[in-house]
Amino acid sequence: MNTNENTLATPASLDISQIRQDFPILHQEVNGRPLIYLDNAATTQKPQSVIDALAHYYQHDNANIHRGIHTLAERATAAFEETRMAIHQFINSAEPEEIVFTKGTTDSINLVASTFGRMNVQKDDEIIISAMEHHSNIVPWQMLCEEKGAHLKIIPVNGQGELLLDEYKKLLSAKTKLVSVVYVSNSLGTINPVEEIIDLAHEHGACVLLDGAQSTAYLDIDVQALNCDFYAFSGHKMFGPTGVGALYGKRRHLEKMPPYQGGGEMIRSVSFEKTTYNDIPYKFEAGTPNIADVVALRTAIDYINNLGKAAMRAHEAELITYAHEQLSNVPGLRIIGTARHKMNVVSFVFDDIFHFDIGQMLDARGIAVRTGHHCTEPLMNRFGIEGTVRASFAIYNTKEDIDQLTEGLTRIVSMLKK
Repeated sequence: MNTNENTLATPASLDISQIRQDFPILHQEVNGRPLIYLDNAATTQKPQSVIDALAHYYQHDNANIHRGIHTLAERATAAFEETRMAIHQFINSAEPEEIVFTKGTTDSINLVASTFGRMNVQKDDEIIISAMEHHSNIVPWQMLCEEKGAHLKIIPVNGQGELLLDEYKKLLSAKTKLVSVVYVSNSLGTINPVEEIIDLAHEHGACVLLDGAQSTAYLDIDVQALNCDFYAFSGHKMFGPTGVGALYGKRRHLEKMPPYQGGGEMIRSVSFEKTTYNDIPYKFEAGTPNIADVVALRTAIDYINNLGKAAMRAHEAELITYAHEQLSNVPGLRIIGTARHKMNVVSFVFDDIFHFDIGQMLDARGIAVRTGHHCTEPLMNRFGIEGTVRASFAIYNTKEDIDQLTEGLTRIVSMLKK
């Protein structure tokens, strides 16, 4: 299993034991055992620096932004806009105005569906997604297709959990208005060939949205090099707070798109006869935003930058390889998703043990995993299963965590087989 096409840095460049000290939540017991947190695809834990940034904002800078002339308002506005600049640099957008703050990936996708989608998709047009999408990248497009009389087309996956690109090529046509696909699958860990997906879509005049929820923390994201039209991600998947994320959109799209919501900040002037809208990105940021969490997201980005993505990715690649090796020794365990290029997620099932029971019994041993369909119910249907047990890794996880998971599963199987 090749976890990445690129050469990876040596994991020895990171001191994982020291990194673990940065995350206070890890230093506790659950059910009388040291916590082993393996649910990072759902949300990552937060370093003390991010927690401190939240507290510092509320203790020193709390004020509403953009409209105040007093010192606190100016400081809060500066901190808020510094995060926009940090994201611009983090994903290499052409300019910071192409970064719109949202509640997260789901909100970002819905924004595009409700604005770009309603403006560009007409009756009998087509939208393409993949069979491995999160529900948040399925339902908004279903709703839009129902509203417009358009059609939703699905890129199938093979038995290893890889997209069938030849089938994708057959789906593309002059009617294709948008392709919206996940960069890294939250259920399987598959790294999709998004460069080729984007190029093929553009050849047919279609725009492309990438769901970057699982990819942004570890992969080098350069939206200009990718040439995607939109890129959506969440802060809480990259060691930042919940309830905040961002949408990147090319300027030419954002300027044409109508506002997503009405209210303060997104306007230039209001009368009872007419409202004129603000410039981008502000016309998409109605009302008082989640200022404190946006400010703290900057600290999470700084944390990742200080560690270095190459070293982080190398550590994660070592963990995923080790997890596949160790878990393959557990009697009756079957891994779902064995793509050649994958990262940080191992999903598995036992044919005769319900995934929920496995999750509960692991929790009794202090091991936190996710069970169920992981908001990818159609993908589970593709594999003929109700759900999986999913272990997902982050920078603070270790091989010892995987050993404990493997031992726990082996003991559970042994106990239930008696």
